[in-house]
Amino acid sequence: MRVLVVEDEEELADVIARGLRLHAIAVDVAYDGQEALEMSAYVHYDVVVLDRDLPEVHGDDVCRELRAGGETGRVLMLTAAGQVRDRVGGLSLGADDYLTKPFAFAELVARIRALSRRSPRVTRSTLERAGIKLDPGRRTVARDGREIALNRKEFDVLAELMRAGGRLVTSAELRRSVWDEHAVADTGVLRVTITSLRKKLGGPAVIENVPGKGYRL
Repeated sequence: MRVLVVEDEEELADVIARGLRLHAIAVDVAYDGQEALEMSAYVHYDVVVLDRDLPEVHGDDVCRELRAGGETGRVLMLTAAGQVRDRVGGLSLGADDYLTKPFAFAELVARIRALSRRSPRVTRSTLERAGIKLDPGRRTVARDGREIALNRKEFDVLAELMRAGGRLVTSAELRRSVWDEHAVADTGVLRVTITSLRKKLGGPAVIENVPGKGYRL
């Protein structure tokens, strides 16, 4: 899951981002509406946590533009205004959920996870290749009938490789889709994850490394 947090109060935005990363959620942060629109133009986010009262480009306008541009990720709108008419107004713009400040962080995480399960990107179709069966909905993996326990990042890397259907997936693509903008330049964490994944999948080896480029199944 990849989340964009859009919040002009930088300290609050950073606290939210750090907390979500502790829950193994990949997070990017935008501190204003224009930056959020620019980031959303080249990255698909499963959930956008959007502060409504943004300077420059208002949160309402960000939500409208995301929907007008065909963005299919879910939008969780944050605001200090908790009256019914405010909630109705936000939802009428295309937001999927609404959370009033101040909020309990546990509730924020729960709402994000609930919204991500409704994202069109989440598929219930089982992926199969090279004797491996991966169920994205149940997040289970088996090879030749043997159940394999993977951590979140290992599972997500394997899912990206399987969705590619044998196509080369660059290291940068894997880092962007599985981690977040802070990990884009870090090749070491991807190598460690691939090494662990290969070990758990066992032989014969199915993940091919193309030096200097990326990986394919």
